[in-house]
Amino acid sequence: MKKLFDELAFQISKETTKKYSTSFSLGILALDAAIRPAIYAIYGFVRLADEIVDSFHGYDRRKLLDRLKDETDYALEHGISVNPILQSFQETYHRYGLERKLVDQFMESMAMDLEQIDYNDERYSYYILGSAEVVGLMCLHVFVDGDKEKFASLKPFAMKLGSAFQKVNFLRDLRDDYRTLGRTYFPNVDMGDFNNEMKIQIEADIAAEFREALSGIKRLPSSSKFGVYLAYRYYLSLFRKIKNTSAQHILNQRVRIPNGRKISLMMSSYVQYKMAIL
Repeated sequence: MKKLFDELAFQISKETTKKYSTSFSLGILALDAAIRPAIYAIYGFVRLADEIVDSFHGYDRRKLLDRLKDETDYALEHGISVNPILQSFQETYHRYGLERKLVDQFMESMAMDLEQIDYNDERYSYYILGSAEVVGLMCLHVFVDGDKEKFASLKPFAMKLGSAFQKVNFLRDLRDDYRTLGRTYFPNVDMGDFNNEMKIQIEADIAAEFREALSGIKRLPSSSKFGVYLAYRYYLSLFRKIKNTSAQHILNQRVRIPNGRKISLMMSSYVQYKMAIL
């Protein structure tokens, strides 16, 4: 029965999320149960592509990414895939009316990670659009459950939140991206001379995006508001820890939030939510 395969597909996307991200797993648990499978499916798809470009060294990553793109195209066109993660994603894509251009933009940004790119402002913005902002928009389609007017009104805030998350990731992963993968995303920044002044400029941009995104989170449906707010609080906490860390330190050591702190953030966020502070 296909129903059994669909259940397995969504379960595999859920386990993929839990394996790779404690923070997103906690955030998804705070969403309404009815929409959790769809968000797991989106994360699973995104993680699949990300793993190819970031982890599959020693293999032909471009060929693997092209194959994933072809299999994704087939799944979205025909409504079926033998790849369980793609099966759950295509079910979500059709159920919530995700825009095809979001998928294409995401895959384009993943392909950019296979090249050594000297990022200027334009390329930097384009990469973030495809790697992060469109993922936020995929999730927003689920959150508003097909309400096009609500989607349009919340779209700019979802993009700002996705962008802020991605830029925090860039700072958190600076050591691995630069020293291991040879990537430098921030435009007009020489990693060989990365200093606190450069870091402060980057942080000012991120702080502004966090402030703008929060006003959009407050307008989300109740089914998703707490879960998104929890993810926001986690990333804001990580961002604050990075701000209090020197440029040289983050070039040599990955900044982390302990699991105990994540649980504490979840509890305090829930109190704020129930007290209608959010």
